[in-house]
Amino acid sequence: MQIDPYWKNYIDGHWCDGGAGRIDVTNPATGDKLAAQALADAGDVDRAVTAARACHLSGALTEMRPIERGRLVQAMGRYLLDHKDDIARVLTLEQGKPLWESHLEVEGAALYFEYYGNQASTVEGRSIPLGAGYMDWTEYEPYGVSAQIIPWNYPVEMTARSLSAALATGNACVIKSPELTPLTNAWFARAAMAVGLPPGAVNMLCGRGGEAGAALAAHPKVNQIVFTGSVPTGIAIATAAAQNVVPCVLELGGKSAAIVHKDADLEAFEVDMRWGIFFNAGQVCSAMSRVIVHESRHDELVERATRVASSLSVGPGIERAEFGSNMGAMVSDTQRDRAAAMVETAQSQGAKVATGGRKLNRPGAFLDPTVLTDVTPDMEIARQEVFGPVLSVLPFQHEAQAIEIANSTDYGLVAGVFTADLDRATRAARQLRAGQVFVNEWYAGGVETPFGGYGKSGYGREKGREALWNYVQTKNIAVKLKG
Repeated sequence: MQIDPYWKNYIDGHWCDGGAGRIDVTNPATGDKLAAQALADAGDVDRAVTAARACHLSGALTEMRPIERGRLVQAMGRYLLDHKDDIARVLTLEQGKPLWESHLEVEGAALYFEYYGNQASTVEGRSIPLGAGYMDWTEYEPYGVSAQIIPWNYPVEMTARSLSAALATGNACVIKSPELTPLTNAWFARAAMAVGLPPGAVNMLCGRGGEAGAALAAHPKVNQIVFTGSVPTGIAIATAAAQNVVPCVLELGGKSAAIVHKDADLEAFEVDMRWGIFFNAGQVCSAMSRVIVHESRHDELVERATRVASSLSVGPGIERAEFGSNMGAMVSDTQRDRAAAMVETAQSQGAKVATGGRKLNRPGAFLDPTVLTDVTPDMEIARQEVFGPVLSVLPFQHEAQAIEIANSTDYGLVAGVFTADLDRATRAARQLRAGQVFVNEWYAGGVETPFGGYGKSGYGREKGREALWNYVQTKNIAVKLKG
């Protein structure tokens, strides 16, 4: 497959240039230019929102029988699977992850369209009894224009997560793709065209956060906003949305902890560490960035973690097509350098590097898979999101201390408990301040299970049926009957 040298935005059913010119997309595995992407300005955002609003007001989506709308949503997922190889290759080249991880991401994206397409006809109101003289019921109506600002770490899956639910409930969407990884979003526009969605139902544009993102968040005709990204940007988006009294769903990252008790199966936990912190080079909002382990098993766990990290083959993702012990580049030199600097700071504060911690001596945004010991809860590395392949190991003496350490950050996205004692696991799950708690398997769950955070990890829930309520508002209709 030949990579097109120039990729356009998609507004109101047409491919178009960007008012802000173009932006270069770089292959993080080599540092070379991959392609150019049209860059949207505030005027482009206004045209996209206007198109989405016109689509909504036309009734093209809302007057459709929900089961028919659901079939269109499902068809978009099938389109992604039909083009999986092409999408995965571009995703690896623009984002850096191994090719096999990109295939998993496309498959996961398609699953969202299958799941929410199936849910379209189940969003039902209810009858409310008010006595003989009245008939009263509720209906769920789409907000109208859903603005969705997508992160660079999972541009295909995160777009699918919000777009599928929004379309299934009858909203028209404006997607702002990430500047670092915008190319794969083109397939959502192609899917919308292929399945016959009306113009304006799906609008895809790439723009800088300070211009296009800000214009989208503050646009007076946007009715609902979904954002995944950093806490400062999330605060800025929520502030802009508040000026128009627009509801938001914010997923703002985490500093998630796995509590490993002395009766845990550490051999099995090696798999959890592999997936929990080194998948996608640790650039996962729900990554297992902290392991809080009972002091009696600390040294053994560090030895196992070091072995897992050291076993990973690190290099260009496009050369890593087979599932296995390998890791690709981080998304950019800037992100890699930030993670490396946080490791250096941790060392200056007393942490020790058991393995890794350095940039690879080769072109590309590569960082050695890293395990840190002698980390204390007050260190920056234990409190702030690294968003890289860096695991911090902290010991604990008793159960209450483990919970206290786990809850000691401003975040609360996910957490985990590893123990053979179900009572202990249940007790911990209820005490941990996190929106999702994994017991004996990191990333347990799936598209069916609600996902979202406590504290500065944001608010609102994505995935599962809970996500559908982000995109609808309740209308009550009361009728006085003639006596």
